[in-house]
Amino acid sequence: MSTGRDPSWRERLVAHRGLAARFPENTLASVRGALAAGATRVEIDVQLCADSVPILMHDGDLRRLCGDPREVARVPSSELSHLRAAEAGRFGARFASERVATLREFARQIADAGAHAYVELKRESIAHFGAAAVLAAIEAPLSPIEGRCTLISFDFDILALARTRLPHPVGLVLGAGAELCAPHVAALAPSVLFCDDRKLPAGPLHAPAPLCVYEVSSAARARELAERGVELFETFDVERLARELG
Repeated sequence: MSTGRDPSWRERLVAHRGLAARFPENTLASVRGALAAGATRVEIDVQLCADSVPILMHDGDLRRLCGDPREVARVPSSELSHLRAAEAGRFGARFASERVATLREFARQIADAGAHAYVELKRESIAHFGAAAVLAAIEAPLSPIEGRCTLISFDFDILALARTRLPHPVGLVLGAGAELCAPHVAALAPSVLFCDDRKLPAGPLHAPAPLCVYEVSSAARARELAERGVELFETFDVERLARELG
């Protein structure tokens, strides 16, 4: 029986930090929620803790997700295992038992679901540990999803290095829409480009790779962007947006 949904829209949506509208961002619960909602693409952020274990974390410190003011890079994984990724500022004590997720755990979830992962390498960890160390740390955890993983970053240099060291395609997160057609972007030969919706130039959008725009929260905006040439749409509420797009 037909559900009335257009699968092409569902496949064009990227779950931003999982189903972050309903769960603490970058947690296994958020990823599970996105996959259960039918997401085929999930984006998460990666930082390295003190002993170079890659974890799911957007910020350079633990304050917002865990209520701990320390920098991620200063806390060993043995201590992180005792913290809770409850994002209490949004959810109170509702997710008080949620652990900080490791990249290895995330990759297993993606592998089991057969989804595609966009793994953003954050600049705080790159600055602290160096690009080569960050790539070395993520290599083994991501091995289960080779062929279903794209490394993304604002940092051009780590992506250029990743192309020579790891088997995953790379995607650049643009600092400004004006970079869409910049020579250095084309030279990287990215498999995807990410751009903030607020920084897009006016008119039709032309880029050397498929364009993913964030943060898209309405079906009307997704349809408008699609008419202008956008291929992928990153959203915190993939469940609702998929339903609205029908």
